[in-house]
Amino acid sequence: MPAFIARRLLFMVFVLFGVSILMFGILMTFSPERRASAFVKSPQQVKEIPKLVKKYGLDQPFYIQYVRWMKEISHGNFGWSTVASSPTFDAIKRYLPVTVEMNMFSLPIIIILGIWLGTIAGIHRDTFIDHTTRIGAIIGWSLPTFLFALILLMFFYSQFHLFPPGVISDHIDDFIATHPEQFVQYTGMYTIDGILNLNFDVVWDALMHLVLPVVTQVTVVIAILVRVMRSSMLEEISKDYVITAKAKGVDQHTINHKHVRKNALLPAITVAGWLVALSIEGSVAVEFIFNRAGLGLLLVNAATQLDIPVVLAISVFLGLIYVVVNLIVDVLYAVVDPRIRLN
Repeated sequence: MPAFIARRLLFMVFVLFGVSILMFGILMTFSPERRASAFVKSPQQVKEIPKLVKKYGLDQPFYIQYVRWMKEISHGNFGWSTVASSPTFDAIKRYLPVTVEMNMFSLPIIIILGIWLGTIAGIHRDTFIDHTTRIGAIIGWSLPTFLFALILLMFFYSQFHLFPPGVISDHIDDFIATHPEQFVQYTGMYTIDGILNLNFDVVWDALMHLVLPVVTQVTVVIAILVRVMRSSMLEEISKDYVITAKAKGVDQHTINHKHVRKNALLPAITVAGWLVALSIEGSVAVEFIFNRAGLGLLLVNAATQLDIPVVLAISVFLGLIYVVVNLIVDVLYAVVDPRIRLN
């Protein structure tokens, strides 16, 4: 296993290099003046764009600019964000916890429930359970995220004043801002920080704001995992080793849940890994509709206002996330099927 992980880590370095080349190539399509904004560290420097072009050699050959760009990135300098009115790196640190907190609740539900529903649907093929699961998955996958989010918001919040939008209530936010000695923000995630501060009013309020975003994300995203797991279960059930196990007298429950499900997990792990990486960037529609100041909302605002430093930084960050998740998926492959370690 250590050698397997070492090979994947070495491969990850080359992938990250390719991602950086791609990102920088896209960056080079902009004019030198526009690219100079990635090195602005304060509002005052905006007036010094021509000097920055010369200082950082943005009018020099590609390879020279790439080396300098990587040097700046390695020091965490992604430039000044006009959208967030702060350094880009600080803006990402401020917005990221909101996205992570939402996915911290939604992703375990998606993965566990998706695998379980897919397993049940595959075992009970062409029964009422299977048909109901498939119809639910198709409906969830077909629903536009923004429309489903609006329906939930209008029904629960507009009609019954339940599960409000936003990240935290105004009175809780005021309390945190005016009493820093009583509430220390360790992570930027109110549910975790509330527990660490033993302030369960904050925890409860944060959870109430998370209900509808999590329900929306789970409903829309879980469908693909259910369908992949179901198809994989059906494929495994039809294989020879299942017939052999039945002939030896192994009970059906053991065959389905110990042998078939384990072998059927490989495609599901691939999809689950992809869903994790995709969700980390934040569902743009979910964060926009429910007014959650997360990474997805920051990316939308930056793209619409041509805030290149933010778009570039988030792109690099997401590239890193995808590479790390792929590494984790490869390791999980080796855990589920030890034969993969030999490949």
